[in-house]
Amino acid sequence: MTHPQFKELRRSYGFDEVAIVPGDVTINPEQTDIGFSIGDVNFKIPIIAAAMDAVTDVKMAIKMSQLGGLAVLHGEGIQARYHDAEAVLAEIAVTPQTEVTALLQKIYTEPIKDDLVAERVKAIKAAGGTAAVAMMPANAKRLAPVVAEAGADIVVVASTVTTARHVSKSYRGLIFSELCSSLRVPVMVGNCVSYSATLELMRQGVAAVLVGVGPGAACTSREVLGLGVPQITATMDCAAARETYLAETGRYVSIITDGGFKKGGDFCKAIAAGADAAMFGSIIAQAKEAPGHGYHWGMSHPHPSLPRGTRIKVGTTVGLEQILFGPTSVVDGSQNFVGALRTVMGVCGAATIREMQRAEMVIAPAITTEGKSYQLSKCV
Repeated sequence: MTHPQFKELRRSYGFDEVAIVPGDVTINPEQTDIGFSIGDVNFKIPIIAAAMDAVTDVKMAIKMSQLGGLAVLHGEGIQARYHDAEAVLAEIAVTPQTEVTALLQKIYTEPIKDDLVAERVKAIKAAGGTAAVAMMPANAKRLAPVVAEAGADIVVVASTVTTARHVSKSYRGLIFSELCSSLRVPVMVGNCVSYSATLELMRQGVAAVLVGVGPGAACTSREVLGLGVPQITATMDCAAARETYLAETGRYVSIITDGGFKKGGDFCKAIAAGADAAMFGSIIAQAKEAPGHGYHWGMSHPHPSLPRGTRIKVGTTVGLEQILFGPTSVVDGSQNFVGALRTVMGVCGAATIREMQRAEMVIAPAITTEGKSYQLSKCV
């Protein structure tokens, strides 16, 4: 006996539930072009280091720029609150796990210093780096002009969920169309997981959209709030909005899959699902150049009343260049992400990121047990 349903649920998919189908034509991996752009700012590799205090500081932003990617500085994080950020980061690293949440909550009560944010931007630019700075929507009207005037190349406005329409008690909230038109730099906005929310943001003039709610290793939004859509489905839905908007206007807006990555295969699947680039957090936090001393924590962790994150020990493995480009002797896919992407593009016959987005994918729940992941988990 059937009866009316209160609501319908659709199936959604994460990285471990899908696979990429090889193409009918193959090309040499070194002939692939993996570049992408955010507005008029071009990058050689489709990898962005997350705007997280354990991931990006001025030195990381400069290094990522030298390697062809981008690192986003957290404009409301430790780098924006403390002149001696290194001492604060060192204290976080040595604090016991049972005490670290309270410490983080205390650390993030220090006011944001606009002049310090501008100073960080200028330091990145002085070294020839690409400067991108992230801020919450609530502070965007204040901080976006500060970082733009300091010479930032990209402004990032991000929170757990960001929409074009936000109801609040303020007389006049953030209007993205006005923000985008008032700045002379591209604006990247996140985070989204749906077609409709992404399309509305694109129609406001944003240059890129971050995709992902709660997938990160150090984020507990899915546990605390029950929010989220698995990353493959979220990326495909948001990429569909990009195609609709492109057909409407002729303007291309980049889709950035943000979080949930563990290995090269996840990265490749995100591109095949429609992403133009990926944002890495815990992966980059493992680099020798990362400021977190082998630790990583979510940016909602210090929330004063409802923390949504945890500090995790990721360790320090190798240098950033080896994580991104290899060579590597590890077999779990946690290094040489660029090599993995070029290889799969070659096997799929995709010369560009845009062509890779058209690769066939299949639902493949056996992908992790039929392949080597299961065997690798049993290695001793």
